[in-house]
Amino acid sequence: MPASGANEHLNNAIEAQRHLYPAEYAEPVHPVGPGATSEIVASHSLIPEALYHAFATFGSLMSPDLPLSRKQHEMITTLVSISNRCHY
Repeated sequence: MPASGANEHLNNAIEAQRHLYPAEYAEPVHPVGPGATSEIVASHSLIPEALYHAFATFGSLMSPDLPLSRKQHEMITTLVSISNRCHY
């Protein structure tokens, strides 16, 4: 079991990456209980820095300030997931 400092570091990484996501992603598709996170985020929890950077990158790529619409972003991510045989 990780030390409490490690838990705090992980929680900070999870919260920090959430703030980079577009507003329409604020409500999770598969809600989780208080203090919990989705399985895909939890799978990165052993290395909080990697978790933050991986998901912060996604948040930045989905920025509403970019020239692509959300529909175009979703289309691209769907095709990449299909190409990689990934169900996310």
